Amino acid sequence: MTHAALAGAVTRAERWSADEALEELYAAHWRQLVRLAVLLVRDVGTAEEVVQDAFVAMHGRWGRLRDNDKALAYLRQAVVNRSRSVLRHQVVVDRHLRAESARPSETAPDADTGALAAARRIAVLNALGQLPDRQREVLVLRHYLDLSEAEIADALGIARGSVKSHASRGSAALRELLGDLWRDES
Repeated sequence: MTHAALAGAVTRAERWSADEALEELYAAHWRQLVRLAVLLVRDVGTAEEVVQDAFVAMHGRWGRLRDNDKALAYLRQAVVNRSRSVLRHQVVVDRHLRAESARPSETAPDADTGALAAARRIAVLNALGQLPDRQREVLVLRHYLDLSEAEIADALGIARGSVKSHASRGSAALRELLGDLWRDES
């Protein structure tokens, strides 16, 4: 559409209702606005939705538009803003999908899984029972209750350096006692 034709359409749009004005703008600029959106969102279907949403929003606000000559500029800005929103939303969706795919599968375990887990648990408990009391206490507080070194030191009434020492010695002893089971878990 030429500039003169556009000026005539906008002048007519000043006298028309929102429906009539938007029909004229839609016929004259739909493709151009979709091309703009495609360049921003890189998907034709999404671009068409963005432009359609911009037209719907403009229809709802037509009575508040102060200068009808700026209707096309308003539509362009709406398309750009909505394209940005789509791209931001897509980043969030992609991040969520990556996080979901990184999680372990929630499929039902096979019949042996429960028995193997129980056997491992028993082996670990037996190995813990063979450790000196202080090493066992430190390891249980660290790994079962997830306490920090300072919290463990406070709970047991020992120095933080002693916590580190007992944790190191206890872990080494557990590795030795559990042998192959420990290597399978790593």
